[in-house]
Amino acid sequence: MVSNSNSSGGAVPETWTDPACPVARTLDLVGDRWSLLIVRDAMDGARAFTDFQQRTGIARNILTDRLRRLVDRGILDRQAAPSGRRPVYTLTPAGRDLFTVVVALRQWGERHAFAPGEAHSVLVDEQGVPLPRLTPLGTSGTPVGPDTTTVRKAG
Repeated sequence: MVSNSNSSGGAVPETWTDPACPVARTLDLVGDRWSLLIVRDAMDGARAFTDFQQRTGIARNILTDRLRRLVDRGILDRQAAPSGRRPVYTLTPAGRDLFTVVVALRQWGERHAFAPGEAHSVLVDEQGVPLPRLTPLGTSGTPVGPDTTTVRKAG
């Protein structure tokens, strides 16, 4: 993918899978498995290259590439560690905005990617209670879904 600089300093693709679709653009930016796992781990406190490598098991060359892409695309920020020896990575505001996406993927996986009763990790709040199921709401405050929403085309 060819990149150029966006207004926030990150690189963005010059060509998009579907230029008018926010879902397609988001997937163009962060839609591969490794990128989302790196973002997930950054949300869980990973900061150093070795943190990401140990948590994901990703090959060094792929991790190097994905970290660079996430920095270029404005999802992660790269800074020198306090020791000055190696970089650390932190979520930018755009990266933090992916939290709901990661929670939605997690909750979908809890419902559809495990057999009933199969053990899996659980995301909990500060009281140790699992998060309630994410549910999109319409302007009236009632749940909405694919049968009650439509996409308004651009232009």
